[in-house]
Amino acid sequence: MIRDFFLGFIRIHILHHASREPVYGLWLIEELGMHGYRLSPGTIYPILHKLEEEKLLESLSENINGKIRRYYRTTPMGLKALSKAKERIAELVEEVMD
Repeated sequence: MIRDFFLGFIRIHILHHASREPVYGLWLIEELGMHGYRLSPGTIYPILHKLEEEKLLESLSENINGKIRRYYRTTPMGLKALSKAKERIAELVEEVMD
């Protein structure tokens, strides 16, 4: 059950960062690690692929020093979902932290 909560938080976190600038898997692993989430590539990439499948993220591949890096950014649909999530988060925080 707690894993499901954290998975939701991680998905929102990804949409948030990808709405500000294109992000890639390793960067997200490090960024989320600073917030206490310990993720492996085997965890982050399926989440990214699922968000892309759901049309919340889109990706672009770029050649960086001979290696292909896939960057993700939030789609307009993802921005709407993020906005709704922020509203719900604010409501939840107000209620549970009272």
